[in-house]
Amino acid sequence: MKHLIIAASLYAFSLASAFAEDQAPQQYQNLLTPLLQGGTDVLGAPLSYPDGPVNITSAMVTIPPGGTTGWHSHEVPLFAHILEGELTVDYGEKGTKTYRAGDSVLEAMNWPHNGTNTGDVPMRLIAIYMGGGGKQNTVTVPAQ
Repeated sequence: MKHLIIAASLYAFSLASAFAEDQAPQQYQNLLTPLLQGGTDVLGAPLSYPDGPVNITSAMVTIPPGGTTGWHSHEVPLFAHILEGELTVDYGEKGTKTYRAGDSVLEAMNWPHNGTNTGDVPMRLIAIYMGGGGKQNTVTVPAQ
């Protein structure tokens, strides 16, 4: 009888554990508010990770009204989420796009661009560079 009780207890515990494991992903998903998902950058080019070790960098970027990023490009995928203000990005022959508070973007990779704060308040964004493989997050390029 003692063995039967132990076996029943272990079985009940394994069922409870399995149920909890089955529920964990759903509970986690209920906490998420997706901002953006995709495999191409803002200009439609496919994103790919550089070969080699991964090096993730997150940064807060603040640009005063009228300020610019300067012409640059990214050798690695970059996710950005605008927290405050607005940023107009000039992609040269590919046109311009304006991003405002609440917008998310998978920024252009290996394409020169320049961002300007075209709003009246400081523009703040969170940038997450998904780098590695010896590639630079940002490379300064000549004005276009």
